[in-house]
Amino acid sequence: MSRTSALDTLIELTREAVDNAGRQLAGARRNQQQAQAQLDTLQHYRQEYSLRLQQAMQEGMEPASLLNYQAFLRSLDDAIDRARQSLGEQARQVGQHQQHWLEQQRKLNSYDTLVNRRMQAEQLRDSRSAQRLTDELSAQLRLRGNAFTASSGNSL
Repeated sequence: MSRTSALDTLIELTREAVDNAGRQLAGARRNQQQAQAQLDTLQHYRQEYSLRLQQAMQEGMEPASLLNYQAFLRSLDDAIDRARQSLGEQARQVGQHQQHWLEQQRKLNSYDTLVNRRMQAEQLRDSRSAQRLTDELSAQLRLRGNAFTASSGNSL
């Protein structure tokens, strides 16, 4: 009985660990999506700003404005690089959280398998016990039937 309750406690703790790991994984995926959205926004903004620079150059612009555009594009490129690094880090975090969730899930599955095997063994024991009882009752009925037939045959 104590083994079953200890196993039940272990299963409950593991289910909580699976739930926690799932929440952490979901959070990491949200962070990854946010990092991807930020990178997409920066890349889109850089593309627009680059088009503006080309248009301004076609229309003619002062060298100081050109330097300002180029400096801003460099700062956008730096921000894009940082966003890519952040996205890579978020992808790594997702991988780690997913691995942790899978490990917890495997652990829970192994405990469930153990419980199922224990239940099957219990059912087999119960079935064999019931069969033995049935066999014993049948044997006793045959013995009584034979004893009754023998005693009836003697009185004739």
